[in-house]
Amino acid sequence: MTDQRTETSLSAELRAATLRLSRRLRREKADDELSDAQSGVLGALLRRGALTPAALSAHERVTPPSMNRTLNILESAGYVTRTKSEDDRRLVLVELTDAGRRVVLETRRRRDAWLDQRLAALDADELAVLEGAAGILRRMADQ
Repeated sequence: MTDQRTETSLSAELRAATLRLSRRLRREKADDELSDAQSGVLGALLRRGALTPAALSAHERVTPPSMNRTLNILESAGYVTRTKSEDDRRLVLVELTDAGRRVVLETRRRRDAWLDQRLAALDADELAVLEGAAGILRRMADQ
């Protein structure tokens, strides 16, 4: 039988470590004015392509009015455009502009560079542990 205190301690350690790492990585971005929610929308559009505001709302788990405010800001910044769908003129599609694509890619580059720098300071055993843990953490997040 597993000691409950040990599980709770591991849970607390993993929670604290992943939250701190996530917060630190989020600071590495190409546009300091973008909120995490706005950055998330840009990333979703890069990964998934053009989407309707309703699909973006569902994907990001926010209300349609909240998504509309986010899209207004991103459109004003020149990062997205909204156009009528050619298939169904009642639908609006949101797409990344070239500037939006650049800000997402530069943010990813900065985050990777920050993480690469920290990984370079680790020894081979630590890197092996992290390599195994990365797959486990991804599986946990996808459940």
